[in-house]
Amino acid sequence: MGAYNRKHLFKDMKNREDSLPTLYVVGTPIGNLEDLTLRAARVLSEVSLVAAEDTRVTRRLLSHLDIHPRITSFHQHNWQGKLEGVLAELADGDVALVTDAGMPGISDPGSELVNAAAQLGFKVEVVPGPSAVTAALALSGFPGDGFLFLGFLPRRRKDRQEALQHAAVSMVPLVAFESPHRMRATLADLAKILGDRQLAVCREMTKIHEEVFRGTASEALEYFASPRGEVVFVVEGSTVQNDVRPQAIDPEGQSYDLSSRLASLRSDGVRAKDAVAQVAEITGLPKNTVYQVWIDLAREAK
Repeated sequence: MGAYNRKHLFKDMKNREDSLPTLYVVGTPIGNLEDLTLRAARVLSEVSLVAAEDTRVTRRLLSHLDIHPRITSFHQHNWQGKLEGVLAELADGDVALVTDAGMPGISDPGSELVNAAAQLGFKVEVVPGPSAVTAALALSGFPGDGFLFLGFLPRRRKDRQEALQHAAVSMVPLVAFESPHRMRATLADLAKILGDRQLAVCREMTKIHEEVFRGTASEALEYFASPRGEVVFVVEGSTVQNDVRPQAIDPEGQSYDLSSRLASLRSDGVRAKDAVAQVAEITGLPKNTVYQVWIDLAREAK
């Protein structure tokens, strides 16, 4: 922690563990201000400082509650310069960490502060609140026994397609965030990589214009001509009945039929280990992903 250590921060607090200041990780509404919990409102009214992703957004929330604690910015672009100052504030009193919407640290800044505070021995408590991830999963209608969270998908098309390829073998639903101006490009990639799997496009959740589209990626691409608002995709996981194998991309960015290539190598008598290594090197896919397709082909041949 550089300039900070336990002795420097705690000074005479060694024997006062019950009164150690607390960092509260507070969930805030993802759209509807009525979703703020009573506990969250109380904590925000009692702390000495609120560390916020965007102070303008958080001030609107605090004004709605008619509370006016001190507030400072803490986001992905300034956290390194602000970390020590916030920790120093924490040594003198409770601090609340919030983001613009949802839970801090979930595709939002804040994990650095949580880790640093915990390492220094401060109490860290979570004040659970709304989450776009679980809200979208509940709206989707897909089973919620498990899911694979992809966060915000990469901006570059090649990187985004590779991320989807890696996730294609997941047997549980995929959940991903996307901005409106990249939504159509992502839908096109979903259609290309995952085929006709069912998905739910959850837009502007908890807000006035909340909308849930259910269908395939190709159908969603036709429906959303001019997307608006923040979006969460929930995509059906791979199943035995709907086994869409990864559509790989070779180094030149061209489509690469993974199943056909592996089937050809298998018919030529190439060993599994060698075939998987060869295809993984060409496509950049993880070996376990390629090997899973090899196994499926072997089962089908029986």
